[in-house]
Amino acid sequence: MPDRRPARTILFRSPVFQQHQTGRHPENPSRMAAVERELKDRNLLASRPIVEFAPAPDDAITRIHEPALLGGLESVAQSGGGWIDADTLVGPDSVDVARLSAGAAIAAVNAVIDGPSSRAFVISRPPGHHATPSRSMGFCLINTVAIAAAHALQHGLDRVAILDWDVHHGNGTQDAFYDRSDVFYCSLHRSPFYPGTGAASETGAGDGIGSTLNILLPAQTGDTAYLHHLRNVVMPAINAYEPELLLVSAGYDAHRGDPLGGMGVTEPGFQEFTRIAIEMAEDRCDGRLVLVLEGGYDPPALARCVADAVEILDAWPTP
Repeated sequence: MPDRRPARTILFRSPVFQQHQTGRHPENPSRMAAVERELKDRNLLASRPIVEFAPAPDDAITRIHEPALLGGLESVAQSGGGWIDADTLVGPDSVDVARLSAGAAIAAVNAVIDGPSSRAFVISRPPGHHATPSRSMGFCLINTVAIAAAHALQHGLDRVAILDWDVHHGNGTQDAFYDRSDVFYCSLHRSPFYPGTGAASETGAGDGIGSTLNILLPAQTGDTAYLHHLRNVVMPAINAYEPELLLVSAGYDAHRGDPLGGMGVTEPGFQEFTRIAIEMAEDRCDGRLVLVLEGGYDPPALARCVADAVEILDAWPTP
């Protein structure tokens, strides 16, 4: 019998995302390969809206990043690649891959604002939320979700919220909007942990005072405390901000099987994370929701979590 499940969610995928070659680094192409297999095995790729996307142009990237950052990355790539810090590797094709990831996020924003769907998942790499306006770091070259938020504002929205549930604090995303009121940034992250930022006292500066919310969690927090904070702290804060679009830095490195995270979140826990994000988008954003993949370094667990999220996004009633 034909698959009659609803297919409302747009998935932004490309084989190009496996061309950022990082060898035995935890952030490597096997992550994407595992996700692709799981989506195929669950029959989640057929009968789905298709939206074309292209690499992000310079002007979209430099809304967030200093031109020198982009020029430096391209210089390293053109010279054959190399390590730009102890954690972050650039290969010959890495900048092109990162540009395409940012372009996918831009296309996702356009899709949920203008149609054909209110929900999208950018299943790409490398991750981005550690990349600051002036520095690539922490596996991240350019900041995909921040570029998407800046594009949404350029597109005509007035208020965008970013929810970051990656196990690490998204210092780059916070830095990009710290003194602005048109983006509300909320992060739940392990602390103390890399990159050492994201204190509860970091709430914004200047026009952005009150537009940053950091929730610090100890190691092995697990589902119960995460969900308590999401429902009782994050939801009221984002609902009060009244965003027109919700972006999620969807990292899955808090999974109990992740080799880097150490937080003990289960797959049912992550499923509830997705449901909460949908509820917030439905309540305040006319359903506009874009998930952008960040971390997650146990490929089978990552794949299951991504596929679970897609199934939940597809099945949830439309506004």
